[in-house]
Amino acid sequence: MRSTAERVDSMMADYAGDGPGAALLVVRDGKPVLRKGYGLADLEAQVAVTPATRFRLASVSKQFTATAILLLAQDDALSLDDPVRKWLPSLPPAADGITLHHLLTHTSGLIDYEDVMPEAIAGQLSDADVLRLLEGQDRLYFAPGSAYRYSNSAYVLLGLVVARASGRDFPAFLRERIFLPLGMDGAVAFVDGRSTVANRAYGYSLVDGRWTRTDQSPTSATLGDGGIYASIDELAKWDAALRDGRLLSEASRTLASTAHTATDEADVDGYGYGWRLHATRHGPLLWHSGETIGFRNVILRWPDAGLTVVLLSNRNDPEPYALARRIAALYLGPES
Repeated sequence: MRSTAERVDSMMADYAGDGPGAALLVVRDGKPVLRKGYGLADLEAQVAVTPATRFRLASVSKQFTATAILLLAQDDALSLDDPVRKWLPSLPPAADGITLHHLLTHTSGLIDYEDVMPEAIAGQLSDADVLRLLEGQDRLYFAPGSAYRYSNSAYVLLGLVVARASGRDFPAFLRERIFLPLGMDGAVAFVDGRSTVANRAYGYSLVDGRWTRTDQSPTSATLGDGGIYASIDELAKWDAALRDGRLLSEASRTLASTAHTATDEADVDGYGYGWRLHATRHGPLLWHSGETIGFRNVILRWPDAGLTVVLLSNRNDPEPYALARRIAALYLGPES
């Protein structure tokens, strides 16, 4: 009979070889039981993926943004009930009813900045550019708190709020308050031309049957909604911190993992602060995907069962959620 590791390798076979690859982490009861790279992080230089390879996390970054807000709430530097215009007063009057809680839970009704950005732009949008776009949108999709609509705009604004409330730019706050205290020394909120990413994976897309580097797009420079690079080894340290009080109090961790709103998404019963929530027979599943040009990622956490699975990939397809669930089932049993 094949071992669990051999069965995992078979399931990950599509990522192995000379194409864009993936890094896989399985943590059980606080200890990594599997940490492995597959395929290539850099096709041009033929650099292999390892557990130290750093991938662009895309929307997996949102849990870090939410944690930054919760840290500032613990510091009494802000309140989750603060109106967003307290911190970003240049937003139009339509934003009057939006609180930080609404931003965290995707219930703000904010206009999606990707729906109103120019068709052709020089370079990339920054968080400040997103704010300027939203300043010109004196309308909402719905009244704050009345519905759910996944919002990258909301998390970009949360990153700006972190900077205003802390007096530190968002990348510096993450580094000082989260990354360095946890030993995630190489993790970074990436700013092109200012940041460096050691052991960096580059993103690729399959175009006309060939893998083509598609590492950046006009929306790849925004931070609060998806700008972090990290490795599975660093995410193992992040996972450990989510299990105890070294960063967030029990009350803050409960807030993050509470379903504050229902959603219309598959395998999602509710949304917390930077986490999707789904009931399983092994207890609540906290998870989040991350998708951006050239990268597809997912993190799955079953706190009651003590299991975490992280799958990061530097290719545009496939989405790894279903595969990560199948891998989790090897450790949890069926119907995970």
